[in-house]
Amino acid sequence: MAETAFSLYERMGGEATIKELVEAFYPRVQAHPDLAPLFPEDIQPVMEKQTLFLTQFLGGPGLYSQKHGHPMLRARHLPFEVTPTRAEAWLQCMYEALDEIQLTGIVREELWGRLLATARHMINTPEPPS
Repeated sequence: MAETAFSLYERMGGEATIKELVEAFYPRVQAHPDLAPLFPEDIQPVMEKQTLFLTQFLGGPGLYSQKHGHPMLRARHLPFEVTPTRAEAWLQCMYEALDEIQLTGIVREELWGRLLATARHMINTPEPPS
């Protein structure tokens, strides 16, 4: 069977890699001045939801939908001001997390393309005037 027959979730290492990525990502988010105000102090529930979401988003089991219903990603983020700056900050934190877990090659490129498109789709607020 060709490698492309497997989901991105499987090709990147499944549950273990998703958890590793989430654990590398959220400390960066909490430390980032543009992102930290958007997240609760107790980040654990957010990390659990992100793990479920990424599992499903990348072709693994539909765990997020089973527990929380349809992801409705953009709608769920409308209460938060997602500016272009914040989307780029989110991407930077994710890029650094991918470096930390040493995800490389075509799997990283495919994942990055999906994350990039998603982050840009989430923008719902223009930059405030300077």
